Order: sequence, then structure tokens, then C-alpha cells
Amino acid sequence: FAQAAGAEEPGFVDLMSRIAGVIRGMMDMTPAELPSVVAADLRSGLSLLGPLWKLGRKNVSELLRHVPMSTEDMLREHFESEVLKTAIGASSIQHVSLGPRETGTVLAMLQSWALADTGLFRSASVVKGGMGALTGAIADAARDFGVVIKTDAAVEKAIIEGGRVTGVKLESGETIAADIVVSNADPRTTFFKLLDPRELGASFLHDVRNIKYRGSSMRIHLALRELPTFTAADSDPSLARAQLSAPIQIAPSLDDIERAFDCSKYGACSDHPVLDVLIPSLSDPGLAPDGQHLMSITARYAPYSLREGDWDDHREAFADRAIETLAAYVPGIRDLILHRRVLAPPDLEREFGLPEGNPNHGEMMLDQFFHMRPVAGCANYRTPVKGVYICGAGCHPGAGVTGIPGANAAREILKDAS
Repeated sequence: FAQAAGAEEPGFVDLMSRIAGVIRGMMDMTPAELPSVVAADLRSGLSLLGPLWKLGRKNVSELLRHVPMSTEDMLREHFESEVLKTAIGASSIQHVSLGPRETGTVLAMLQSWALADTGLFRSASVVKGGMGALTGAIADAARDFGVVIKTDAAVEKAIIEGGRVTGVKLESGETIAADIVVSNADPRTTFFKLLDPRELGASFLHDVRNIKYRGSSMRIHLALRELPTFTAADSDPSLARAQLSAPIQIAPSLDDIERAFDCSKYGACSDHPVLDVLIPSLSDPGLAPDGQHLMSITARYAPYSLREGDWDDHREAFADRAIETLAAYVPGIRDLILHRRVLAPPDLEREFGLPEGNPNHGEMMLDQFFHMRPVAGCANYRTPVKGVYICGAGCHPGAGVTGIPGANAAREILKDAS
């Protein structure tokens, strides 16, 4: 598809790569706290001049024009093939709860492009051993530097004295003294649970309360007795395995994606959900017993709040519709399922601390981007409470397994400590 995009519109891939390069340059910056811009903010902004200079005057105009656009409008300018437009459009809404006809979805596409080396489409790369193996490796490296990690030790609140933090109190009643406290939790948890809202100010709290989360995806994990056979896969088994190692999208057309999104706007689940499918056991065989496989499905759109009933009433029914949708492309998939686990948005919130089931800790849209992430006045990783910092996906530049928000926050913490 990437080759087809370049062949049909030779300038498209080059232009979008250049614009995504500017977005990538912004990701490593600490956003200025508008309107209170200081000289240090201006100096950090100079790092953007390189990518902007490479864009050229004409392409800077293209950046400003494309970023607020809807994905569909952008694609119709560049391509004729409906199949190609659908493939790109489906990839562009990975991190937002919107349809391809909504303004600003091009930015979501560019953010994904900026973080990956796969350009238009997301990577199917997986961490060997699962994400727990990654966090375990990070923890081991931290311990080598003398870090003490406490688990099963939930924080009840930060202890504030005289407008600055002095430590934290655990739910067990234990207190830990600290001059610096860094929260990786989402903004809602940080500012309404861990901190005393009375320390933050009414205007700030108003902005935090209006952060848009809008989780709209169900996760379905299937244990399969064997590798499924997709009708669209190559007849050669080795080639089919290579194809199925890539991300699989079930989205017949842009119209189908938009119709599925339309249902969620009114608190309903689509009868024909859009599916993103991965078979991670092809890349990491250790995730499943010999001969068996693990399939992970993200089904959209599944709104956090339902107009009728709740997710206890609809969870399994929506999962059944997702499997039925998949079965049109994978005959016999139902007979291969040994076990399934279904996680609706409230389940993702309850089990993993994802607000409204959104893994990004806030939608990654233009009004929650750069100096407005998570809110204006807190985008530089500092909070209104002296000594308390934020570093999670709710901060600039947002979600993804990148470590960039944490690295940016660490840089600002070291500045303040020096």
C-alpha cells in the first residue's frame, strides 16, 4: 500500500514525511507556557527551524493547511483508489475516537507517522515477552542505579505543606518524604485524586475537568487452537504467515468507518465494527503454546457511555458482532477459539487506569496538542503545586511506547533542581 500510495501520488509520501518530521521535532520540545513565554522558551523553539527550513515556504503553507483537515478531505485531494484511501484512512484514526470525516484527524495520522519508521501505516512490532517484559527491563535498569521500587503500594494522596509537596501518603497509611513527586497517572487522577483540588485554583480545575478522553474501543483477546486462514491471504503458507504478521484492518470503506463512528456519537455500538487485528504470537511464539496462537482485536466504535443499558448488558453481544464481522474474512474462526477475554472501555479504565478506556490519557487532537496538553498552564510538565510534576501520556507529546513525555519531564525536573 505504501508503494501504491507513492506510485499514485508521487509527491504525497514525500510531503507527508516532511510535515511529520516537523511534528517529530516538536515532540522533543517542552511546550512554551503561553502567553507567558520567556527567553528559554524562544531558544527551545529554535530547534523547529531546521525541519521548517527543509519544508520550504510552499510546504509550510501545506503544513498549516493539512493539519486541521479531515482525513477524508485530504485523501480525496491526493488519491483516486477507494481501497487505498480506506487503508490510509483506517490507519489515521488509531489514536482518536473520531471518524475519517472529522476535522483534525490528519494530525492524528501525522503523529503516528512521526513516531514510526513505517510511514503511512502502523508497525506490527511487538515486545518479546509482552509489554510486561519491557517494563521489567526498565525496572531492572532502574534498580541498577539504586532505585527502590515498591509495588502493591497505591498512593492515596500527595502531602502538601505551604504550597509545595513534602511527600506522599500510601493507602496503607505509610508516608514517604520527598521534595519531588512525579505522576505518570492521567491528569484526572493526578489533579482530582492525588492532589488536593483546593491547591490548584478554580480556573485550572475547570480546564482539567474539560479534558476530552472519549474512549471508544473494545479489546478482545482470543486464544486460538491454530493459525486462522484469511480468505485474502496468499495460498502459499509461508507467504500467508508473513502477511498475517502485519497489522490487519477490517474496514471495507471510508463510508463504513464513518457509519460505525456515527453510532458511537449517539451512545450506541456499531453493528459492523471496524477491526484492527494483530496476531502477536507470529512474531513472538512464546506468547502461546506450540501450534496455537494469540489474536488481539481492537473493535471500534464502542463508546464509554451507552445511551441504553450499560456494558454489563452489551459487552458480550458487541464482542459477538466483532467476531461475526471477522468471520466474513476468516471462515471458521469461531471453531478455533479456545478462550476469549473481552474488555469494554469501563473495564480498561477499572483494570488499567485508562480514563474512559482511552489509552492516550486524553484525545490526541489539535485542541489537546503541544502547549494545550494536558491543559494550558501545565504543558511544561510542572503543576501548580511546587515540586509536583507530570510525565504520562496525558502530557506532550502523548501516547505511544516512546518514553518521550518522561524524558521531557526529566529534563525540566533536572533544570529546576540545578
